[in-house]
Amino acid sequence: MDDHHDHRMVGEEGPHREHEGVEGGDPHRGGGHGEHASMTADYWRRLIVSTLLTFPILALSPLIQASLGISLEFPGDLLLLFALSTIVYLYGGWPFLKGMVGELGRRRPGMMTLVGLAITVAYVYSSATVFGLGNDLFFWELATLIDIMLLGHLLEMRSVMGTSRALEELAKVMPSVAHKVVEGGTREVEISELEVGDLVLVKPGEKIPADGVVKEGSSHVDESLLTGESEMVTAAVGREVIGGSVNGEGSLVVEVSRTGRETYLNQVIELVGRTQESRSRTQDLADRAAMVLVMVAVAASMLTFAAWTLLGDGTGFAMERAVTVMVISCPHALGLAIPLVVAVSTGIAASSGLLIRERQAFEMARDVRTVIFDKTGTLTEGRLGVTDVIAYGGRTEKEVLAMAAAVEAASEHPIARAIGHKAEEEGVKVRPVANFRAIAGRGVEGLIDGRRVEVIGPGPLREMGIGIPDERAEELASRGRTVVFVVTEDGVEGAVALADVVRAESKEAVARLKDLGFRCIMLTGDNRFVARTVAEELGMDEYYAEVLPHEKASAVENVQREGPVAMVGDGINDAPALVQADVGIAIGSGTDVAIGSADIVLVRNDPRDVADILALSRRTYSKMRQNLLFGTGYNIVAIPLAAGVLSGYGIVLSPAAGAILMSASTILVAINARLLR
Repeated sequence: MDDHHDHRMVGEEGPHREHEGVEGGDPHRGGGHGEHASMTADYWRRLIVSTLLTFPILALSPLIQASLGISLEFPGDLLLLFALSTIVYLYGGWPFLKGMVGELGRRRPGMMTLVGLAITVAYVYSSATVFGLGNDLFFWELATLIDIMLLGHLLEMRSVMGTSRALEELAKVMPSVAHKVVEGGTREVEISELEVGDLVLVKPGEKIPADGVVKEGSSHVDESLLTGESEMVTAAVGREVIGGSVNGEGSLVVEVSRTGRETYLNQVIELVGRTQESRSRTQDLADRAAMVLVMVAVAASMLTFAAWTLLGDGTGFAMERAVTVMVISCPHALGLAIPLVVAVSTGIAASSGLLIRERQAFEMARDVRTVIFDKTGTLTEGRLGVTDVIAYGGRTEKEVLAMAAAVEAASEHPIARAIGHKAEEEGVKVRPVANFRAIAGRGVEGLIDGRRVEVIGPGPLREMGIGIPDERAEELASRGRTVVFVVTEDGVEGAVALADVVRAESKEAVARLKDLGFRCIMLTGDNRFVARTVAEELGMDEYYAEVLPHEKASAVENVQREGPVAMVGDGINDAPALVQADVGIAIGSGTDVAIGSADIVLVRNDPRDVADILALSRRTYSKMRQNLLFGTGYNIVAIPLAAGVLSGYGIVLSPAAGAILMSASTILVAINARLLR
């Protein structure tokens, strides 16, 4: 076993991410797509109702009237204010009250607890005031706080696109019907009706309906979506084939060997499902800040009440100061600090062709130091291209290319398309061919100007006992190239070497990432020769070759032991690895399942965008930290003043002054988020 193949360490336990469901009404913890949409609609309804009721609440609040120099007093005005505020508290504030109960039940107080406590204290104390047991009304604070917090959570939920549709897309890979071989011909049956031992006919261009063994016929099979192997594999009698792979130019009769959950594709589906269920979700920065602020606010409020009571200023004044501390501590700005940055960064990314599907993984990208790339379709274009043309016996390279392109012109094989494309690029004139014939497992042949010309692989060439004039072709083959030979009656006229075409942007992408300090690793199902050639060409730090899908997830898990990992891929074979990685990034030209499994999608199909999205993640995190500072910083001043530490000098922070401070911090947070652009 080669050294790079030894890199694969399968079955060892690495760090897992535990799944959290929706608890306590907290929108940070997403469930399925339907649940997410339902929660969003519910929040919109609550925001609309609360906002509409906030206007009369503001108009009826004595503090607001005094600030505006107006009076709207009438009999029963405070009772109406109490009734409207009760609706906002119970209906608009319900998610936060429920979330507070959930957080306290888990002994993890956070933003929901802070908001729930603040609106409850404001509501209870203000209600007591209405009925003659208090001194201040905080109903306007209660309503505006609920409105802002509902808006903040809605902004946040819009940036999260819901649960991955990867499993649905994986299931679509399998055909729905199969041509079951029966006495006298074939009969179309549902895939679910197939049993082990059944024979099925697979026509050219069709998908193989189940895992099995070829019993009749020969063809080439495209397994690139399933195994990562970029080259079509030869399917002859006795060879195993995978359900979901695409048959080439020949007809095959396949004996079914595995059905249902035992098939290769269904095992990949189950692997993706298990990995998704094991995902953990990072604790929001705002939640951590809110946990600290909860403790500070509650402690400060209790100390304030105790201090003024002991100082003999009366229970009423002590209660007023304690409530003011609690209400002012509640963070309007903190509620928007993270959602605003997320909304701005998501918009920036989308306008740049970078779609963020999973916000928390995007935030985690700031800690990534290793980027793992799939090869086929990600670093390469996933199609064969001519890399070298060798001429022998006095022929020119264009003559060799012209002969090969002429014979291959009638074939639909990927090698034929690559040679034809190269001939077009070089402006080579392709002559007509007579008596064209494709021989499965051998190559193609035809008559050019009456002379028989064959384009065959090295195996058939050895069987014919024809020697190769020099070692150039063998050297290319040792570097992972696919080499075919142009043979006439006079012997070998030349050779054409082909390989999966490396994207023009890939080398720059790897160089940019390495300049930023990232370690770059390539992961592929291709053989070690192909992998080594591509890895050396791109300047990769490491590469893993001949890795099957379930081994790809294990390989990512092993690398994760050294720190957070980003995985970049495009095919079905990448889906488990994309889900396993801390950050899964899909190339936009990739299959739907890869996009469904990924946290981030690169729409422009440019691997250089990987560096951009990782850099944006770092800048976004920096803005979040700044906004958390701005959103909570005013409390350093506001809480002591609200507690009355300078009351001896006649300085006591009123709720109105506290509201101004909160508004200023909210505006500062909004401006700072916009500066991310």
